[in-house]
Amino acid sequence: MTAALIATVMNTGNLERSPRVLLIETDEVLAQHVSADLQDAGYETAIAFDAATGMQQAKDFQPELIVVDRMLAGESGLQLCTHLRATGIRNPVLLLMAKDAVEDRVACLEAGADDYFLKPYRPEDFLKLVRLYLQPDTATNEQLRFADLMLDLATRRAFRGDRTIELTMKEFELLKYLMEHPREVLTREQILENVWGYDFMGESNVIEVYIRYLRLKIEDEGEKRLIQTVRGVGYVLREA
Repeated sequence: MTAALIATVMNTGNLERSPRVLLIETDEVLAQHVSADLQDAGYETAIAFDAATGMQQAKDFQPELIVVDRMLAGESGLQLCTHLRATGIRNPVLLLMAKDAVEDRVACLEAGADDYFLKPYRPEDFLKLVRLYLQPDTATNEQLRFADLMLDLATRRAFRGDRTIELTMKEFELLKYLMEHPREVLTREQILENVWGYDFMGESNVIEVYIRYLRLKIEDEGEKRLIQTVRGVGYVLREA
């Protein structure tokens, strides 16, 4: 196989097509293994073995979810995530990572990825995370409001006054949970259970990383802080 080879499997048995997952992975053995598990779970898959082909397939294959290995030949998965976001691709992106240090989580968010899966590859846990991101959306015109912050549940965008704020899927889910429980102190355990929705393998300080970047976005122009830290407990959405 060449590095640029694309392997695509289409599910032609259903009139309504299955969700598509693009896997960008240099390790061909691992890529085929993950792809087979995804197909068995009912997803259509495409594999790209390098970043350049992955960028092209992200446009041509139109996947609902993109899975990227952080360690790609010639270009890091982080750089690829940045390029995907720069081209306007807003679909969820999951990073496959070998390390789970705080600086790795920060790098994941800075690159625009929504979440990560820690190696070694575990099919059951990986598919659980994939299902979380590919669960059907329910159409809604609902909006959540708190002070001058508004969250549009249909477009998954936030607004602070007249300013539009683009959110990753995980940032959206975190802000949504906070806005559904205004002025209520939420523990880290509650946030992990309700926002991540699966048995999180890392330490709970992943929440601090996401809160930090969410604050940077909603306070980008010096607006008043709305997400308050309750030391030793968790977080609360309230005006100081």
